[in-house]
Formats: sequence, structure tokens, C-alpha cells
Amino acid sequence: MGELKFGVDSSVVDTIASEVKDCVATGVEVALVIGGGNIFRGVEASAKGMERATADYVGMLATVINSLTMQDALEKKGVITRVISAIEMKALAEPYIRRRAVRHLEKGRVVIFAAGTGNPYFTTDTAASLRAMEIQADIIMKGTKVDGVYDKDPVKDKSAKKFEELTYIEVLKERLKVMDTTAVSLCMDNNLPIIVFNIKEKGNVMKILKGEKVGTLVRANA
Repeated sequence: MGELKFGVDSSVVDTIASEVKDCVATGVEVALVIGGGNIFRGVEASAKGMERATADYVGMLATVINSLTMQDALEKKGVITRVISAIEMKALAEPYIRRRAVRHLEKGRVVIFAAGTGNPYFTTDTAASLRAMEIQADIIMKGTKVDGVYDKDPVKDKSAKKFEELTYIEVLKERLKVMDTTAVSLCMDNNLPIIVFNIKEKGNVMKILKGEKVGTLVRANA
């Protein structure tokens, strides 16, 4: 969304595509899960009276729009990309089959997992955690608008303290806004580390790949 109030900012899409391209060039296998909040937020619509399951399905379709947009940006940069949707729509994306997704990654293609888990009541955070387990990912890198996890909202409160490292239990106990509790619990049960970082700062993805300290690391023992 960038600085827009709604929709897709093409410059933001292009920047993220460039970061992903740099990643792929190192030989790292990359899978993406993209939210749909720039178009439609299921939880907000539900709070305004829309039936929750319907609102969530509309939100899933919004993630498909974003996924196709990102695919277009990546392929314009020469990065072969496949969109795999949890909700079947043959004209637009491949249906989700775990072995097919893994094979695409092995061939050096970027895989974009669209439509969340395909089920209402689950966020794209949970979808990211689930797909990460299924493809045996090494880490989840959650790109946000801030440079890590804070004890308060750093945009609203300048005294907010940033955490360099956290354990899953600390995140759950303090109800810190890293990912939703289902997603964090899934990562904890499978010992999958999470890095929360600022996606808007150019070069952050490559810094993380090089082992530099960026954002906040969440793991079993901080």
C-alpha cells in the first residue's frame, strides 16, 4: 500500500521484488506469503457486521490479487515465479500441492502462497507458519512497517522499547504483536525461528541472509 490509503503502490511492489531478486541470486530458496489488508481486512469487515467466514474469504481473494501483482513484478525482473492458491482458481494460479511447491523451490523458482490457508478464521500469519513447516523452511522473515518488535506502538509512543531477541513464550505471555498466537504457537511447536524486520528499508533482506543483526529474532532460547 505504501503511502496510499488503499490499493497497490507500484513503487513498493517494485522495491520488494528487487529485494526478492537479490535473495534468489544468492541461491536461497524463497517462498512468499502476502496479506491482503491493503485491499480488504476480514476482521474489520466482520466487526462492522459482515459474517466472519464470508469476510475472511473476501480477504483471501485480496491476497490473490496481491500475489498476482507481485508475480508480475518479479517476472519483469527475470525471476521465474509461481502463484499457488489454497482456493482453487485454475485460470489464475496453481492449486496448492505441497510436493509441487517444493519442486518449484528446488528448481529456483519463487513460490507465492496465496489465499491464506483456504479456511476462514486463520490469518496470513498462520498461513505463513503452516506453509513454512510444509516446505521445511529454515526461517520466517516477517516484513513490517517498523524495525522489529516493541513493548508499545513505536509510532504512537516514542518511549517504546525495542527487543533484540525474544522467546516464543515471552511473545505469547506478553501478547506482543509479532504474529497472531496460532502462528507463534505453530512456530514454537516446530522450533522455527522468526525475524521481524522493516521491509521498507532497502537491503534489509540481504543483511539478514548475511547474518547481520536486523529487527527482532524470536526463537526458543533468546
